[in-house]
Amino acid sequence: MEKEPRTRKRQYQENNHKDHDHDPNHKNAHEHHGHDHGNGSDHDDHDHGNGHDHHGHTDFLIRFYASLVATVPILALSPMIQDWFNFELDFPGREIVLFALAAFVYLYGGWPFLKGFKDEIADKNPGMMTLVAMAISVAFFYSTATLLGLEGDDFFWELATLVVIMLIGHHIEMRSIQRASGALDELAKLMPSSARRIRDETFEEVPIAALELDDVILVRPGERIAADGIVIEGESHVDESMLTGESVPVRKKKADQAVGGSVNKEGSLRIRVENTGEEAYLHKVITLVKEARASKSRTQNLADRAARILTFGALGAGILTLSVWLHIQDDPTFAIARMATVLVIACPHALGLATPLVVANSTTLSAQRGLIIRNRTAFEQARKVDLVYFDKTGTLTEGVFTVQSVKTLADVGKDDVIRLAAAVERHSEHPIAQGIVEYAERSGGKIPQAEGFAAEKGVGVKATVEDDDIAVVSPARFQKLGFSLEEENLDATATHVYVLKNDRPVGIVSLGDTVRKNAKAAVEKLQKRGIEVRMLTGDHERVAKVVAEKLDLDGYESEVLPEEKQEFVRRLQNENRHVAMTGDGVNDAPALAAADLGIPSVPAPMSPRKRPMSFS
Repeated sequence: MEKEPRTRKRQYQENNHKDHDHDPNHKNAHEHHGHDHGNGSDHDDHDHGNGHDHHGHTDFLIRFYASLVATVPILALSPMIQDWFNFELDFPGREIVLFALAAFVYLYGGWPFLKGFKDEIADKNPGMMTLVAMAISVAFFYSTATLLGLEGDDFFWELATLVVIMLIGHHIEMRSIQRASGALDELAKLMPSSARRIRDETFEEVPIAALELDDVILVRPGERIAADGIVIEGESHVDESMLTGESVPVRKKKADQAVGGSVNKEGSLRIRVENTGEEAYLHKVITLVKEARASKSRTQNLADRAARILTFGALGAGILTLSVWLHIQDDPTFAIARMATVLVIACPHALGLATPLVVANSTTLSAQRGLIIRNRTAFEQARKVDLVYFDKTGTLTEGVFTVQSVKTLADVGKDDVIRLAAAVERHSEHPIAQGIVEYAERSGGKIPQAEGFAAEKGVGVKATVEDDDIAVVSPARFQKLGFSLEEENLDATATHVYVLKNDRPVGIVSLGDTVRKNAKAAVEKLQKRGIEVRMLTGDHERVAKVVAEKLDLDGYESEVLPEEKQEFVRRLQNENRHVAMTGDGVNDAPALAAADLGIPSVPAPMSPRKRPMSFS
């Protein structure tokens, strides 16, 4: 017996909303996207390199090798090491050589930690750098004192090994972060330095920074597209592999989206600029990389707090040791030696190396699997997730809608219904709109021009076509206008939109979406791990139910408005559930932000300009 998914049908104030809510900010099965025009800004905002990080990890590596070379003779010349391994290496001036090598390691190899100590003290926030600087300083100055006559054994070998371990740890961490994000940094270099702008049918070569919103640029075969925009003339195939990972060139024609940095393969394209500067796709990706570098995970913060506690604990233990031994033996030399031993041993070699290694490993593995980690704390919290909410359209389903049937409601032919609907929908980017337009184009009919296009969230789209007011609305809006829903002979699993001409119903267009091939396996894998899987969609209850049954979900919430999705997430969080949210559109952004783990997905049919930029 199949499991019946738990349902929750949303009730609105005036009526039951169903199926196709047109929304200019939504890519769900029932809501439309309008054109989101960004503000112009300049290309100079792009960060074209990673020089600082590269210099940082290279500097640590150079200091590591130099310190390692000096550490080998320090170990060989240290009496304690000789006693442990039962050998003797002595010659006139041995102590001077030992001191010189140790001083080099302390001053050159330990400089980053001494500088870090100064910064932490200035910030009144002692941590790992303070602890390391304190340990190597005590080891160096106490050992120097033993060479000058203070009774006790030197700790030059401890100083050297501590510096070497800490240097390699910091090098590994910085290198891993650079490698994981280096490929994304290269995206900034994809933008050409200039563009061929068209004004009054004259061409002028201008810097990228000079491009403004609604400028028209010409992109010839083999050239990179200089800005995000819409193709207004021409047809070509564009290579977006460096941006999307899709190796097959994407066909671009009139009204299609083009993303800056991609390569035009063959025909010439005229593109109207929509996004530049901070609104550009590449700039948003680069910003995410910078945020990822600046963020620290909870484990790293915990390690910093532990280092702070250890710093004060080591100082306290050292002072206590000195006081106790002075009280017991009244021998300052013996007491100082014990205090130095405590302070040196208190520095956690493993803590300084383990955290960078964990960060390196997790960051590298994530990058190899195509994950961009915006927030490391959220990444760590993934292990606690016990419930995952999936959006439906474009996430669990392909998000590619095809027209399955057309039903007329008046003395208007099916071809005219599609022709009028396509005239309005061609101005929308929603998958349903694309499905209607593509169907009309395949039918061979000429799609008329539409004027005064408007999209209203949760309602539909409308425009003037051939002097008639044409609207394509959701069943909920259709019913709210006072009409009875025509559902008897319609496919219960399809998504339906109603076409109105001068406020009179003339037809119903039914479209279908297909479940992704790997969706079932992904759901089963999560469920085997004890994670509850639910669907959160704005689509009609009957459509959501079919998808939920096909995938054997643990439950679903249907007919949910975009702004309401985060309510479901927060409600479960208040029940002490750890919730992950996966969605594909701007409409899912509030829920993604509210979830303990937000995982935006990138469905193929969506324009690059609308693709989510963050994994947080």
